[in-house]
Amino acid sequence: MKSKVIMLVCGFIILISIIGAIIIVNNKKFNVPKEEEKIDLGKTLVIYYSATNNTKKVGEEIAKILDGDLFEIEPVNKYTTEDLDYNNTSSRVSKEHNDENRNIELKNIEIKDYSSYDTVFIGYPIWWGEAAFPVTSFVAKFDFQDKKIIPFATSASSPLGESASKLASLTNSGSWQEGKRFASNVSNSEIETWIKSLG
Repeated sequence: MKSKVIMLVCGFIILISIIGAIIIVNNKKFNVPKEEEKIDLGKTLVIYYSATNNTKKVGEEIAKILDGDLFEIEPVNKYTTEDLDYNNTSSRVSKEHNDENRNIELKNIEIKDYSSYDTVFIGYPIWWGEAAFPVTSFVAKFDFQDKKIIPFATSASSPLGESASKLASLTNSGSWQEGKRFASNVSNSEIETWIKSLG
């Protein structure tokens, strides 16, 4: 009788061990980390102008996600805080806004190996419902032939509006895609979600 009890106990222990092993194997099977989904937009360049670093942050995150390169549009005369005072009719941006013939002088706009890029993101803050003036001056001078162009913008409250379509109208080259506006405090996860929607 005693030996039968011992055998039953041993059998029960073995059964529990087998069930435990099966559970562990199944858990490992279902918890295998998936290979990170890659987004293929070809070789990517992110061109941006940033007055207060908000657009720069988004541009850098896009480049990081896509393993792309960055190019910053830089005015010869950098905008100061006073220059950006939209409420002052005598400020630099206010005067430029009222000047239909404005042409912002930019630093070097030559991009190394530009012909090798397939997709070009163009980022900018929104000023008076349109792309920041250094960007409009850049786009008007640049050749986007054979490139897919994806605009993105940052603003505290202004929508994307016609800012992207107005940029496209400044050049007869490139395949311009629908743009995206981000809030000034946009999270990296929101940027990544948008990027994934483009793939």
